[in-house]
Formats: sequence, C-alpha cells, structure tokens
Amino acid sequence: MFFWFVVFMFYTYFFGVGSNNYTHILAFALFLMPITIATTYVSIYKLIPDYLVTKRYFHFVLYSLYTLIISTYLIFVSIFFSLIYLSDFQQDKMAPMSKNVLFVMTGVYLITIFASAFKLYKLNLKNTTKANQLEKKILEAQLKLKEQELNYLKMQIHPHFLFNTLNTMYGFALKKANETPEMILKLSNLLDYLLYQVDKPFVSVTAEVNHLKDYIALEQLRFNDTLKVSFIADSIPETLEIAPMLLIPFVENSFKHGAIKNGTLQIDLSIICKNEKLSFSIKNTAKNHNNDQQGIGLENIKKRLQLLYKDNYTLDINRDNGFFKVKLELNTKPKLQ
Repeated sequence: MFFWFVVFMFYTYFFGVGSNNYTHILAFALFLMPITIATTYVSIYKLIPDYLVTKRYFHFVLYSLYTLIISTYLIFVSIFFSLIYLSDFQQDKMAPMSKNVLFVMTGVYLITIFASAFKLYKLNLKNTTKANQLEKKILEAQLKLKEQELNYLKMQIHPHFLFNTLNTMYGFALKKANETPEMILKLSNLLDYLLYQVDKPFVSVTAEVNHLKDYIALEQLRFNDTLKVSFIADSIPETLEIAPMLLIPFVENSFKHGAIKNGTLQIDLSIICKNEKLSFSIKNTAKNHNNDQQGIGLENIKKRLQLLYKDNYTLDINRDNGFFKVKLELNTKPKLQ
C-alpha cells in the first residue's frame, strides 16, 4: 500500500509538470493506477516466476508481448478518457505530459520495470539462500560420514593391534619369561594411549613417537637377538600434532611381514620434522618374492590419510634390493573433506 501510494504521488508530480489543474491531474493519475498495478502484478507474479526463472523464454517473450499490447491499449484509453471526460474534447485543457503517449507509457513501464527488477533481486536472494543452506547440509552430511568412516577405521586398528600384542605376551607367559612384567608395563602404557588418546582428533607427535618406542620395545623382547632396529626421531616440536595411531600401522607391518635374513630382522625408522612438515620413513628386510605387504593396517592408514590429509601428503611404498620401504611426507595441518 505504501509503495502504490508513492507511485500515485509520483504520477501526480510527473503528469502535473506545466499544469495547474490539480483535479485533472489527480483523476488522470487515479485512472492510470489500475493499469500500472495490473501490468506490474502480471509481470512479478506470473511472467517472471513462471516463465523467466524457469527458463521458458519463448513463453516469457510471448506473454510479455501480450501484456505489452493490452497495457498499451489501456494507456491509449486513459488518454482518451482524459481528453473526453476531463477536458471536454479540448486538448488545450489537458495536462501537457498527459498528451504525449510516449511520456505516459514511460511512466507506467518505469514502475513495472522497477518492481520487476526488485522481484528478480528477491528471487535471486531467496535462491542463493536456499542453495547455501543446501550446500551447508550436504557438507555437514559429508563431514558426519567422514567422521563415521574414521571412527570405523580406528575401531579396526584397536583389535588388530591388541591381538598381535597379546599373542606375544601369551608366548612369554607360557615360557615364564622374566621379561613378562616389563611387557605388561609397556602394554599398560600402550593401552593408556589407546583408551585416552586415540579418540582425540589429534595428538602431539612426541606422544606418537613414545607410543612407537613402547611398541618397538615389546617387539624387541619377543625377537631378542634376531631384531636390529634403528630409530631416529629428530627436531620434533612439542606443539606439532598429527592424527593418533597414524604411524603405528607402518611399524606393525614391518614386524608382521618382515623377513629374517642372515639371522636378523632389520628395521630402519626415522621421523624428521621441519616447520609443519613431517617426514616419516621405514624400511625392513623382506622376502624376495613380489607379494606386497598390504595388511589391514596399511589399508586403513591409506584411507585415513585420504580422509584427513587429502592433497597434503605423499605416500610412497615400494620394494627394492631386498627391503620393503615406506616414505610418508605429511603436512600436519589436516583438511577433513
């Protein structure tokens, strides 16, 4: 109502230029108002939403042409009304602006175009808002799906790791070995890590390194003199973080699938950190055949890396000169996608 009141005031000012006959101007403006309202509403409630927005361009042009013809006819009727009923067939009594068909059509269609532009803006804003909300819902659903997949992968790691460790302890218990209490202590540390740290999204690299050391210590007790391990961990900042249990599957894989050659299983492991980059490499003596060491641990770690560090890591796994080698270059700032 306020908008159409402003339009009416605009008409009285626009068509009143050069005339003092306010009664004639008000009557002419009132006669134009239904034409303007009808043309505008047809445009914003029919032509734009039903044909232009839905990309039915042929029907939009066709019905717009019909609307233009009908509204132009009604504008001519309004001018004749002004001449016959308001001016007694005396053209000199007509307001100067109401005599010119072009000016009258300009006034009417200017309002229609303005209202149509505003309608298009509102529709575009509404569609943009809907699109953003839909995109947000899709992203949230994808995030939840990725989190569920990560949790599933972690659940697979726990029993796999514990099965191997408990098997080792079982063997020592059968032999009543003196190292059994030390193994229980190491396992206690590992279980503490599993129960209270692994559910966190990220842990410090130093915690992960300590976890690896405990695991290697357990394996050293099992292998005795047949194991030769070189472990280098340099320049690790306390603030640097990675996903928990990200590196242990590689170490597990080396012990599980490594081959004893010349009476020794050799494993060389290094972790080097620089800025926010982590470089992890491990190699172990392996059998000469081409059966790849692709256990559940490596498959899980590949999936977790892809989920957490997509486009932020490189993983190279190969067999060369009797060694199975793994090299991981990781940007420790994750991107869950």
